[in-house]
Amino acid sequence: MAKEKIEKKGKDSSFSIPVVADDSTCSMGEIKINHSVIANIATLSAKQTNGVLGIGKRGFANGIASFFSNKKSTSNGVNVSEDEFGNYIIDICVTLKFGCELAKVAAEIQQNVAEHITKMTNTGVGKINVVIDGVVTSEEAAKCEVAECEL
Repeated sequence: MAKEKIEKKGKDSSFSIPVVADDSTCSMGEIKINHSVIANIATLSAKQTNGVLGIGKRGFANGIASFFSNKKSTSNGVNVSEDEFGNYIIDICVTLKFGCELAKVAAEIQQNVAEHITKMTNTGVGKINVVIDGVVTSEEAAKCEVAECEL
């Protein structure tokens, strides 16, 4: 970042105000954020939304696939890519609570995820695709937590 001086002239005198300008020629280097970090932010943001019981795909086949894959569990159910402008494109699979308004909760997930990612990374979000993978009652979710299974 470079410092520039802006001269302002008052009635009696002129004075300089230092201003910090964004100048890429004076940068100290690049800052890159791994997509797994973005996926983790998306996961945590979605879990804070009322009506969300779990993130990621359910089922035996998906459980086996995630066990043998190289992906960490924090990004399970969340895929992150970038568009041609550098904005994030996020696909997130969720399990919602039975009885909630599915479209309303999905829209809140999109808003929460976009807000957190933009605030934390200072990078735009192009799309957030929410896939509702399942609907579970509170009793089923409690049984699953006791059995230590993942939704």
